[in-house]
Amino acid sequence: MIQSVNLPLSETCAAPWGGWAGLERTLRVLGLDGVEGIWPGEEIPPDFPPALLTGYHLTFFPDWLDFYRGDRDALRRKFRDEATVRALYGGTEPDCLLEAYRADLERAIRLSAAYVVFHVSDVSVEEGFTYRWLHADREVLDASLEIINALLEGVEPAFEFLVENQWWPGFTFTDPAQTEYLLSRIRFPRTGIMLDTGHLMNTEPRIRNQREGIDYIRRRLREHGELGAAVRGVHFHQSVSGAYVRRTAGRMPEGFPKDYFAGFGQSYDHIRQIDRHRPWTDPACADLLEELGPAYLTHELSAGPKRTQRAALKRQLSTLRRGGYMTRE
Repeated sequence: MIQSVNLPLSETCAAPWGGWAGLERTLRVLGLDGVEGIWPGEEIPPDFPPALLTGYHLTFFPDWLDFYRGDRDALRRKFRDEATVRALYGGTEPDCLLEAYRADLERAIRLSAAYVVFHVSDVSVEEGFTYRWLHADREVLDASLEIINALLEGVEPAFEFLVENQWWPGFTFTDPAQTEYLLSRIRFPRTGIMLDTGHLMNTEPRIRNQREGIDYIRRRLREHGELGAAVRGVHFHQSVSGAYVRRTAGRMPEGFPKDYFAGFGQSYDHIRQIDRHRPWTDPACADLLEELGPAYLTHELSAGPKRTQRAALKRQLSTLRRGGYMTRE
């Protein structure tokens, strides 16, 4: 099993760890192999050590389907002007999406990533608050498949291509038929799932604690039967946020900004309250990993005002040891 921590590949994100050398030393001491990297929106530092990269999370656009379809009415309603559309997507034509994905996949290939991760979901700022979805899962799956297959056409299978679940329309890992539909239509020989445990918990707002979250994830795995073997990697964190969702979902906040970018900033804070990326503290989570048996384990944890990413990582590793899980093979 290859273990990593999530990290944008920038000097700024490496600095709290003591730079790349400090990061590498810390991870080795903790028994981890490296980082699952993501493009930071600028050139990857030339001194980044490629040997530190285990996998690569492809860039993603949360709200892209209407742009991809060329739905001008929807774009005007969401973004108001062409300048905002251009700023978000790098252009005004749908080909911009595929160009951005191709450029990012080339980065992953240059860095010899063992796997790449691709989000299969679509959500607008408004939907993130209201939970009234504009598009059905199958719509998002079909459009995602068009992009995925175009992106991977003619690409050598030197890496595994892993689709990640969300709680938004698209791939949620809550419906085995939809999971099978997605996996069976990706034309790439090394395809699997990056199962995000916190995202899966977010699909059930009645979850009250970590133990209920563990039980829920295991139930979804049982429902998937043999499809569970497609889970090659795990983004490991917990998100008990149902009380917040029940309190806030269904309406837009009063006085919500009309400017898209100001609204997006407020939306981002809201999403972080739903998708918490907190370390597991219930040692029963070790049983969940034993059942999953991933080839790739990413401790996908976020920092906060009272918690560094390193502290969160140490806490999660301690939880796994208390649960009797060997975090190194």
